[in-house]
Amino acid sequence: QVQLVESGGGLVQAWAPLRLSCAASGRAFRSYAMGWFRQAPGKERGFVATINCSGGSTYYADSVKGRFTISRDNAKNTMYLQMNSLKPEDTAVYYCAARRDTVGAATAISYSYWGQGTQVTVSS
Repeated sequence: QVQLVESGGGLVQAWAPLRLSCAASGRAFRSYAMGWFRQAPGKERGFVATINCSGGSTYYADSVKGRFTISRDNAKNTMYLQMNSLKPEDTAVYYCAARRDTVGAATAISYSYWGQGTQVTVSS
């Protein structure tokens, strides 16, 4: 089992960068593929990015491709989401998620463990 805690959210202006972190408990972090999802008010939780166990394979939603970068440091039990060129439409609660598998996934139902979320607000 793994517990996840997100941090790094906040209020930023459009086009500014922001980096989210997801700290995981437990010794088996490297056994979990990870993902980032987000949920805006009145909308369903949507996929942002995913990364495999080793960090060598990533996949992004079209809406963030080229602006966001997902990465992980297995020695620190931490995953990151570097967000550049933020837009007001990126405003949402961002969640990190883990699944006990070597490969990532783009659907929320594929993940068994979730953090509590961190708010990102982008002003225009």
